[in-house]
Amino acid sequence: MLVESRDVGDGVRMLMLNRPPANAISAEFLAALGAQCKAAGDDENVRALIVAGNGKFFSGGLDLKEASSGASRVGNLAGSQDDGLFRLWTLPKPTVAMVNGHAIAGGVIIALACDFRITQVGNQRFGLNEVALGVAFPRGAFEIARLALSNQQLRWTMLEAGLFDVDHAREMGIVDAIVEPAGLEARCIEVAKRLGANGRLAYAHTKHRIQAEAVARVLNQDVEEAREVARITQSEETRALIAAQVRALTR
Repeated sequence: MLVESRDVGDGVRMLMLNRPPANAISAEFLAALGAQCKAAGDDENVRALIVAGNGKFFSGGLDLKEASSGASRVGNLAGSQDDGLFRLWTLPKPTVAMVNGHAIAGGVIIALACDFRITQVGNQRFGLNEVALGVAFPRGAFEIARLALSNQQLRWTMLEAGLFDVDHAREMGIVDAIVEPAGLEARCIEVAKRLGANGRLAYAHTKHRIQAEAVARVLNQDVEEAREVARITQSEETRALIAAQVRALTR
């Protein structure tokens, strides 16, 4: 399964992103994430959700091999209510990102779509490097990041478009806390349990209020805006930059 689930007790469910080697985002991956989020939302026994990655990556973002070949069907990421990432972002229950590996580009967006984000001491890398690859941010992904980060953090992460270490990831607001590797899962479960013990209706209502304006901007985007993102992503410049990155990664 591309996204696996298991219940860890006290109403906490863990989703494991499972598309090795980098848990890269594809249309099928998003569909699986959306199905798991819907199931968690519909299950009254689930009070909180943890999202983690299988292997060395939390998620490496968009599947660049698919994108470079023109085979990607991801489209308008987080741009509609039936999109898997949008479902995670707007899930009316507590969500915790257990960032247990590299989080790159769309992988950071998955983490930022969660209410709280915890990582471990280590050499994993973080970054919103889309601009370095010539990729424009779809409205949904942009709004997820804009809501989670300050303007200064947004400018430094998106426009500098570099990769950085764990400590800088915390400074840039991508993660809230850093713990020792042996205690990462326990800490995430502890936080999820604490959040899940809050009033369900009040948590959902408050989360909705926090997100309402950003969500409205996503759902009210016009067709031309989505087309502009597609034009940039499909441009010769972007195709060349992505192809060069794919070659670098496969050496």
